[in-house]
Amino acid sequence: MKTFDYTITDPLGMHARPAGLFVKEAAKFPCKVTIAKDGKEVDAKRILGVMSLGVKQGMSISVTCDGDEEDAAAADLEKFLKENL
Repeated sequence: MKTFDYTITDPLGMHARPAGLFVKEAAKFPCKVTIAKDGKEVDAKRILGVMSLGVKQGMSISVTCDGDEEDAAAADLEKFLKENL
């Protein structure tokens, strides 16, 4: 299991477009990917779950990858967040 934290820097937060792109990126990997914020954890491969977190600028999220290719998934998703959010 690989977990990393990330603080959102985008002024609009994790709104629909980047959330959708994040879900697509997470779906490329066979492992389970979850996002947690303030004790609520959702499946990162489901757009409605990701949007339900209501992540705004300055908020921190924890991303967990568990299963096959978890190392590659964690590295790729962390890179995605740094480049897009």
